[in-house]
Amino acid sequence: MSNSILDEIKNSEATRIKVAITDMDGILRGKYIHRDKFLSAVDSGFGFCNVVFGWDCNDVCYDNTQYTGWHTGYPDAQAQIDLDTFRKIPWDNDTPFFLADFINEHQSPLEVCPRQLLKKVIQKAKDMGFEALFGLEFEWFNFNETPQSLAEKKFTSLEPLTPGMFGYSVLRSSYNQPYFSALLDDLTDFKIPIEGIHTETGPGVFEAALLYSGALEAADRGVLFKSSVKEIAYRFEITPSFMAKWNSKLPGCSGHMHQSLINTATGESVFYNSSDPNKMSEQFKSYVAGQMALMPELLPFYAPNVNSYKRLVEGLWAPTKVTWGTDNRTSALRVISGSSKSTRLETRVSGSDMNPYLGIAAALASGLYGIEKNLKLKDTAVTGNAYQADSATELPKNLWDATENLDQSQVATELFGETFVQHFVNSRRWEWRQFQQAVTNWEMERYFEII
Repeated sequence: MSNSILDEIKNSEATRIKVAITDMDGILRGKYIHRDKFLSAVDSGFGFCNVVFGWDCNDVCYDNTQYTGWHTGYPDAQAQIDLDTFRKIPWDNDTPFFLADFINEHQSPLEVCPRQLLKKVIQKAKDMGFEALFGLEFEWFNFNETPQSLAEKKFTSLEPLTPGMFGYSVLRSSYNQPYFSALLDDLTDFKIPIEGIHTETGPGVFEAALLYSGALEAADRGVLFKSSVKEIAYRFEITPSFMAKWNSKLPGCSGHMHQSLINTATGESVFYNSSDPNKMSEQFKSYVAGQMALMPELLPFYAPNVNSYKRLVEGLWAPTKVTWGTDNRTSALRVISGSSKSTRLETRVSGSDMNPYLGIAAALASGLYGIEKNLKLKDTAVTGNAYQADSATELPKNLWDATENLDQSQVATELFGETFVQHFVNSRRWEWRQFQQAVTNWEMERYFEII
């Protein structure tokens, strides 16, 4: 496979290759490199400034991390190209594209690299005899705006792509048919297969389900999907937004994760038991119990931003408590009972703003933890309104509380390593500090004249 890819690159007319990595926030950071540089980098790797793990989404450098910072001088980190991620960018003259991840000076996976972290968790699953399958769903709002108009308007009085609340609308998708068709066609050509796409309830909001795959490929597709949608939308002078909650009066944007485990020795579903009323095997129940046990401690992996917690409110399709139910969309964990091929878990706490590598890593690692520790489902499945489950554990209400939970979690350190956890914790503390220092429109409108 690797040789055939390299032969294709060598024999193509392409003189430039696009390579990219994913930072702590799940943002693609990349560059074009000459074909000769690419071919040499396949064997030796290439340098990529380690600031990509040391700044926030606005390129402001953290002042509280050890791995990277002004005290390090921001040297290059070594990036390794993953040839299995080969794609051609259909909206960029079929330019070859590859993802990369990082190694340290000992030629081992770099501890703070999100893609390497997920690989570590996937290897844990393999060691336990499992193959993890994931399929991601994303909701996002679309606006008749450009980056320039957003800046000029200071992100106020934005014009949604379509008006009103019209979920599953064949009319609204037809109204924007060129954009809708471009998403379907270009994403498919970019090896991001779409299982389904439709309008959601809200002005200009879409939802797409990505076809399931192995966990690493699913995360790759998730990161590439969000970036690709934005690039495709630019052609139509449309700006998509995957932030968790852009308007307090509208539902937020979810990033639900469907998942299952396959027994690598037999090829059979680990989750399915035909004799159980919910078709759940004992290992499936332990997997769910593991996610429930660790969700309050790992919440920043699913909800990594200050804005994430504006989505986790009662009555707007996002969970506020640690609950599970069968085919219940008010619970944090939705068990979907079906055949041996379709029985799976949907983790609903994660938002569209998550870093897919970290969201999948947290879901899979905590589920495997439940199986390894033989955890039992203590709570019965929630029926009806999970917001009214009085005995259920409340999720943290803001990024600060969630981050402090993560910092104090011994299990998180066991699962992900102290280096990654502390780096991620400090990056979330930085994010909270930026919020605390900001003067918001709400404060101006509330206090400026009256107080």
